[in-house]
Amino acid sequence: MPADAPGHAAWSAIRLTLELASLTTVILLLLGTPLAWWLARARSWWKGPAGALVALPLVLPPSVLGFYLLVTLGPDGPIGKLTQSLGLGVLPFTFGGLVVGSVLYSMPFVVQPIQNAFEAIGERPLEAAATLRASPLDSFCSVVLPLARPGYLTAAVMGFAHTVGEFGVVLMIGGNIPDQTRVVSLQIYDHVEALEFTQASWLSAGMVVFSFVVLLVLYTLNPTGRRRSGRIR
Repeated sequence: MPADAPGHAAWSAIRLTLELASLTTVILLLLGTPLAWWLARARSWWKGPAGALVALPLVLPPSVLGFYLLVTLGPDGPIGKLTQSLGLGVLPFTFGGLVVGSVLYSMPFVVQPIQNAFEAIGERPLEAAATLRASPLDSFCSVVLPLARPGYLTAAVMGFAHTVGEFGVVLMIGGNIPDQTRVVSLQIYDHVEALEFTQASWLSAGMVVFSFVVLLVLYTLNPTGRRRSGRIR
């Protein structure tokens, strides 16, 4: 489809949004598992501040988070200087910058359901595994992960859906570059600014249907998880 075709911008935004949400979800599941396990098991004083830091995006305005990411990852920021010294350039206004911002902004929607699932398991299954001389890693893979499956389902669905619906963070850290950082939420915004209400209506309706289907799947396939592990504190 040529770049100037009427539907090119919409399909490009949809493709970019799905790629961003998929990659963000995978990264969060990998990083969130050890973090959620530590938050569920730790008795350290640091658990409170760490939990608050994970949950911070729930109450922090997206523009504030996006601004500090822009400063930190920019050419004069500490991480920006590091990436430039490594020959990686800077992350703002790139797809990589969108991934970093999305991981941080969607973190509580993945970490907290997994943490809740770990806490719901309790000590008895692990104690039973220990009596059978299972190693900690074996106990985690053979006992904890299967029991925490509802929490993982909730985390994956909520993390993916939340990333799809992002606006403020992606606008601040990624700008609004066609075919590079313009996701669906930004495409809708552009249509409204251009008074293209028909195109905005179609994309908005698609987002409504997508959100409903996501929640329907979650509530249908994971009725226990939505009560236990899907709770956002």
